[in-house]
Amino acid sequence: MTETILVINAGSSSVKFSLFDDEPELNLLTGGQVAGIGTTPVFSAGDDRKGLPKDSTHEEALRFILGWIEAKKHPPIVVAAHRVVHGGTLFRAPVLLTPEIMVQLRSLNTLAPLHQPHNLAAIDILTKLKPDVRQIACFDTAFHAGHDPLFGVYALPEELTDKGVRRYGFHGLSYEWTAHVLLRDHPALARGRIIAAHLGNGASLCAMKNGVSVDTTMGMTALEGLPMGTRSGALDPGAVIYMIRDLGLPPEKTEHILYNDSGLKGLSGISNDVKTLLESDDRKAAFALDYFALRVAQFIGMMAVALGGVDGIVFTGGIGEHAGAVRENILRHIEFLRPYDVQVIPANEERIMAMHAAAMAL
Repeated sequence: MTETILVINAGSSSVKFSLFDDEPELNLLTGGQVAGIGTTPVFSAGDDRKGLPKDSTHEEALRFILGWIEAKKHPPIVVAAHRVVHGGTLFRAPVLLTPEIMVQLRSLNTLAPLHQPHNLAAIDILTKLKPDVRQIACFDTAFHAGHDPLFGVYALPEELTDKGVRRYGFHGLSYEWTAHVLLRDHPALARGRIIAAHLGNGASLCAMKNGVSVDTTMGMTALEGLPMGTRSGALDPGAVIYMIRDLGLPPEKTEHILYNDSGLKGLSGISNDVKTLLESDDRKAAFALDYFALRVAQFIGMMAVALGGVDGIVFTGGIGEHAGAVRENILRHIEFLRPYDVQVIPANEERIMAMHAAAMAL
């Protein structure tokens, strides 16, 4: 081992990182995050934990992470892979970043305003701090880029579709890892009709056939489809018009409600954390979980139609992996679709990104 691959996932209040070696196995060397940027930033990695100054920015967080990696005497970083939420119709696969491509990526900010600017800011910061490190972007939309137009558009005038109002889908890196693991460990199943359920604070489903995405529940933004931790999921567009026009809510307030105050949090009035809701004896907590399970099951039915049946259901993501009671509740609703196999595959977007980085830049 002479070099390493850095994987970065930058959000609005955090910078998560993983470091892999350049051996064929891409062994994970370390990983951690700076969380709480903008409030109480804290660095954590393994047993190491350190509070950062309250006014620490994303740049200072990333600078601290790089310094910590160097202090641990890891080999030099040769390539960095960034999770970028939106590739639009421009990017159907990971791409080596250039100034020209960064301009194109910034043009997509309006399609993912809560995520994309932070993803791109981390690239700019690393360019400043480590100008010799090659950087690639891995897109959450790319896995779904080959959808048939039947699954890729809304029933809107063509001029709106041409301006970007269309279905893109997200969680693609998670689904790509799921497809990789299925092919590796369950090759016969991988060739079949799979409904993968990425269930976490963000949640979606993906219909896959022979490891290729056919349909997914998220659309133009990360709001569509399943109810999530704090996001509403599918909602009558007329309800949004009503909130703005008749209730007098500003668009910014409406957006905040739909992204941050809805979903499990909004239904329960307690929390977006499934563990907290499962442990609660409040009837609203039970209702929120039942609602979530029912809606996931209903959308599984929709994905089954897209595939013409189902051979396997794969759960991944924090809820999908760890909340057995929620999985059982979902499966109870779709017992009539049997027979199908059920698998639980831990999410590992970081490794699939490292694999792309190694293939492109080592």
